[in-house]
Amino acid sequence: MFEKILIANRGEIAVRVIKTCRRLGIKTVVVYSDADAGSMAVEMADETVHIGPSPAAESYLVMDKIVDAVKQTGAEAVHPGFGFLSENPEFAKRLEKEGIAFIGPNPHAIEAMGDKISSKKLADEAGVSTVPGHMGLIESTEEAVKVSGDIGYPVMIKASAGGGGKGIRVAYNDKEVQEGFPAVKAEAKASFGDDRIFIEKFIEQPRHVEIQIMGDKHGNCVYLFERECSIQRRNQKVIEEAPSPLLDEATRKKMGEQAVALAKAVNYDSAGTVEFVASGADKSFYFLEMNTRLQVEHPVTEMITGVDLVEQMLRVASGETLAIKQDDLKINGWAIESRVYAEDPYRKFLPSIGRLRRFHPPVEGPLGEGTVRMDSGVREGDEISMFYDPMIAKLVTHGKDRDTALDTQASALDRFHIEGIQDNIPFVAAVMDEKRFRSGDITTAYIKDEFPDGFDGVEPTDKQRLYLTVTAAYVHGVFARRAEKISGRMSEPSAARKDWVVILDKHQQPIELELGDESAKITIDGNTHSLETEWKPGTHLLEGTIDGEPFAVKFADKTEGYLLRHRGVAVRALVCTPLTAKMLERLPEKPKPDTSKLIISPMPGLVVSVDVEVGQQVEEGEAVCIVEAMKMQNIIRAEATGTVKTINVGAGDSVAADEIMVEFE
Repeated sequence: MFEKILIANRGEIAVRVIKTCRRLGIKTVVVYSDADAGSMAVEMADETVHIGPSPAAESYLVMDKIVDAVKQTGAEAVHPGFGFLSENPEFAKRLEKEGIAFIGPNPHAIEAMGDKISSKKLADEAGVSTVPGHMGLIESTEEAVKVSGDIGYPVMIKASAGGGGKGIRVAYNDKEVQEGFPAVKAEAKASFGDDRIFIEKFIEQPRHVEIQIMGDKHGNCVYLFERECSIQRRNQKVIEEAPSPLLDEATRKKMGEQAVALAKAVNYDSAGTVEFVASGADKSFYFLEMNTRLQVEHPVTEMITGVDLVEQMLRVASGETLAIKQDDLKINGWAIESRVYAEDPYRKFLPSIGRLRRFHPPVEGPLGEGTVRMDSGVREGDEISMFYDPMIAKLVTHGKDRDTALDTQASALDRFHIEGIQDNIPFVAAVMDEKRFRSGDITTAYIKDEFPDGFDGVEPTDKQRLYLTVTAAYVHGVFARRAEKISGRMSEPSAARKDWVVILDKHQQPIELELGDESAKITIDGNTHSLETEWKPGTHLLEGTIDGEPFAVKFADKTEGYLLRHRGVAVRALVCTPLTAKMLERLPEKPKPDTSKLIISPMPGLVVSVDVEVGQQVEEGEAVCIVEAMKMQNIIRAEATGTVKTINVGAGDSVAADEIMVEFE
């Protein structure tokens, strides 16, 4: 086994590798860019090496800097994590030439299977069912349009070296190919340093099911069952689970054996994932691609098998024989993973950057009838930058069955509190309670089908309205009692005001509140509810029981009242006297500002291009400019037809969220 390794990555995967190395007694070296100088991974590693500026192209993607760091620290091997150089065969070859072990597959396997075009050809030659498509590279937009027409719409435009949902567009007509092809090439070049593109048929109503495999350098290979990754947005996985609700034992075995056969064809010798698109109708499946690295979603596999995949990668890379036999592997329970992204679900999931003023994840360990695991690379006070992927954490739960794992996940999300940036927790929490998702009847089009107009939150149920009303009343009551005590106007606790009105959005609810120590009685419409809680002022998560039932509600202080969150529900709450409530009823609503004549940056980022000129007539839906943030290029379109009056930005400019970029007459 190695004594010291270098981790050529950042964020949560660097932290994840460090944890296993600590358990095995292996020292770790972490490389870091300017943006990651104060990161958790840097703090946890035994040694660190600065490798350059924040952009990945000037730091994490520069092979010479990684190799120099290995030589400088005396590390014996490199773990690439995922993304960056993890699937670059030239990097693996370079390490081999330098006498440095690569904690990943051999270069031949990366070239044969890591490249989507060559892996598809290999699978086709081996008799594995593959998705119809154009097997060669596509050089121009004109060729892309012709190829797409020959295949038949819809098609998927994909970067050959892609991964992690980057470098992918689905096109339903020629115009979308004309727009999507150059965008995918640009994303591929920026993210992977490789702009080769291919096109294949997009199978509608598909399910994304992948097989985790593990091979060694002695010809042994096993599959560690499947993961269902169908809940995707912009081809980026959001929620994953293991096993899949779709597969039966026969299909699972057939899919697993195909994955192993494909891996053995290239002497695969590390952790890898063979991805399939499966039909929910008849359980037929087609090979999509192979990811020759550790996957983001590997924790759900670890939770149902008890196998530490990072440990196995380390052992295999050091030359050990794989100790796991196929018959040793069994599925134990069910695991769910939610990816926590720095993005705003209420603004079409656009990236969000800033400082984590509050970052309180749920406690790892037992919760209800299940178990919680947290994989994260950030802490409270850390800065989320525009330079890297928006994923900041992974919340994983395990239970004896799917319902238990889902219930535990939902409860854990209720207790995950972030402030300072926008996060997607309200969205994934809403999905956990959604009827279709609960049934397991899902496809990769699930989000588009169930949230066609984007995510605007969900309406509270009667029970949620009770949780929110009680939370607002109790928090306000505690603050009011403290203020009375400080001012000297309260002689004893029983003198505290009892009659209040809780306003949730526009709904007014008269209540009576009796405060105790860590408890309260709240009467609503003649029904009295008992609250038990250990909440103290200074925290923004109220956790306890209402009428004996556990609950948790997050809240943030606002100029007037509070913003309350529970699952996918987010409401503004105001607690006031009955007299104030009557006055508020008579106030007119404020008109919303008209922004139809403005092109506003929906997020902080870098302007890639401005595609209009002053005086130009622009049609509704026409592309106006492209803004890049967190490795994704976002096409900003006109909301209405008009003539360009003023252009305030140019290519290369940095823009803030809500900055006016273009104005119309």
